[in-house]
Amino acid sequence: MNKKLGLFSAIATGVGLIVATSCLMSLGQGASILGTGFIITMIIACAINILTALSMAELNALMPNLTGGLAQYTLAGMGPFITILTMVGGYLVCQVIAGTVECAMFGNAINSVFDTGIPSWVFSVVMVAILILANLRGVDIFAKIQNVVAYVLIGSLMIMGLLGALGIGIGEQVEQPANLAGSIPDTFGLLGLAFFLFIGCEFVIPIAKSIKNERRNVPLGMVLSLVIILVMQIFLVIGMTKYTAYEELGASASPHIFFGTSLLGKFGSYWMILVSALAVVSTVNSAMSSFSFMCAGMAKINLLPTFFLKKNKRGAYYIGILGIGLVEIIANAVGLSTSDSLIFMINVAIVFWMVSYVISNINVVIFRARLPKAPRTFKVPFGPVLPIIAAIGTAFMIWNISDDPAQRLLIFEIDGVIFVLLGIYSVLWCKFRVKRPLFTPIPMHEVMAME
Repeated sequence: MNKKLGLFSAIATGVGLIVATSCLMSLGQGASILGTGFIITMIIACAINILTALSMAELNALMPNLTGGLAQYTLAGMGPFITILTMVGGYLVCQVIAGTVECAMFGNAINSVFDTGIPSWVFSVVMVAILILANLRGVDIFAKIQNVVAYVLIGSLMIMGLLGALGIGIGEQVEQPANLAGSIPDTFGLLGLAFFLFIGCEFVIPIAKSIKNERRNVPLGMVLSLVIILVMQIFLVIGMTKYTAYEELGASASPHIFFGTSLLGKFGSYWMILVSALAVVSTVNSAMSSFSFMCAGMAKINLLPTFFLKKNKRGAYYIGILGIGLVEIIANAVGLSTSDSLIFMINVAIVFWMVSYVISNINVVIFRARLPKAPRTFKVPFGPVLPIIAAIGTAFMIWNISDDPAQRLLIFEIDGVIFVLLGIYSVLWCKFRVKRPLFTPIPMHEVMAME
């Protein structure tokens, strides 16, 4: 029997997906545009995501011990069409794209510091292969890796942020204004970018069954992971404004390595290479494990093929693990993950993630109205007010996905096409496989019985 995971493992899982190399890049971009003004943007984005985390904790308390979590909540709240649209688009597609690019950035970071003579994709593929093997050994091995990697990662970034914020690095400080935000609307313009710095804490939900004292540790783990990330990133932004010229920081393909070098010289670049390695291990490890649980959860409620339910002798859903792993290996091996268009597609995919957050908050409001007396071991305070605020706030961040109006329009156009394609798939799957009305919620007891 597998040992239950504690609060530290819950926090490590939440932190693990949030702190990604691409997030460190986004942090550098935000600091280069707004300086310390980006801290206000981050606080707003973090606060909205904390409210969403509380909503997800209530959904988990209302429908506990579900493998897929978010898919089952939406199926009971809004029916199969919305569930497929948001879960396949918001999580499965997004995680494949994001994980692929994360691994590519790791390989590129190594070759940006060391002259290895080895193609970057080789490092990326080796990393994915190692994580596939680790995850196939079950949730215990996943947690052991995650606990070590996540806390060393956060500790490293916290120390470097503090060194920079306190001005005690060995590099030369830059003379420039700390705050570049001329007004509050300036800070709103990068909310979409800041949102990306705090997504993923809900990946604690799919492994909630494996967490001891689930009622307390699931919501607490999600909220603490977001707060810890916010504090660490505040120190990093202050440090970046002191040691990196804004123009160079914004132009850098690896702003975190540029900051490390500016702060601590060559040693700083080596340290940030270690951070890059830890970030990709942490992110892809979390995503790979949670991805397999989400696929299994959707298969249990007949929204994905049943082969995702197959387990190996160690209890791992190996089809999901192998599926996401092989796609990431192929994408890196053929060079797709290094293209600018795929990196741009991360921003496209994030919109789906935001939509799934909006849906999660709406689900809470729906269940409060439909099942007001149903037992909940955790409830978001102040009735439906906070979930509604979270939904509106997330929608506002979708609108601010880019501060460039032309790029924002292009993102929305691409998302529109993807929504149509996913909608067609949803209609066909619901008609021929689920054989249920598209928008009729399936009773909660029936959804839970599918588990």
